[in-house]
Amino acid sequence: MDDLKEMAARAAVEQVRSGMIIGLGTGSTAFFALKTISQRLKRGEIEDIVGIPSSHSTEMIAKEMGIPLSDLDHHPEIDLTIDGADEVDRDLNLIKGGGGALLKEKIVAQASKRNVIIVDESKLSERVGTKWPVPVEVIPFGLSVEVLNFKKMGIEARIRKKGDGSPFITDEGNYILDCFFGPLREPQKIEEMLHGRAAIVENGLFLKTASEIIIGSYNGIKRLSK
Repeated sequence: MDDLKEMAARAAVEQVRSGMIIGLGTGSTAFFALKTISQRLKRGEIEDIVGIPSSHSTEMIAKEMGIPLSDLDHHPEIDLTIDGADEVDRDLNLIKGGGGALLKEKIVAQASKRNVIIVDESKLSERVGTKWPVPVEVIPFGLSVEVLNFKKMGIEARIRKKGDGSPFITDEGNYILDCFFGPLREPQKIEEMLHGRAAIVENGLFLKTASEIIIGSYNGIKRLSK
């Protein structure tokens, strides 16, 4: 799928103009956007851009690629963010957070005038939740409380772990529960429920943030927009 991801990334980066403040997403698809931005900078096609990374990993990659960086303290409004997603539907609902950066990704998305989401065609579903669980970021103090709460609801909630079996820790020092709701007919109600829990910092449902979804497919580029 890497060719399809890169196809979508290149189409999205065509929207980058000189002088823009650019939100830089996290994950395997967003990597291709970083690569393409770096190439355009080196060729002199764009200049004077500033990137706002959505994770420590993206920050390190962007620095290696020579992309100028800043932060939200200096640039609280972003012109354009390019990011990936784990699952999308035709109503522009997203599940994000497979890379563990959902909190910063949502902050960056909410600070952006436009959010362009890039995916390969395998990420498209009729309803989000069909293929992916909803990542839920939880503070350590409340982890056991939330695991029990999901169990009472009949929802499987797995503590995300790294390859060595230790718990995955987010950039902000929190845990992630991957919650298997199944296909979501009313994702906004799930989002409201999650926001009502004190130990939950944020969740991976991105429901009103995407301006456009660019899909790399074997038949070329497809686009979904508002």
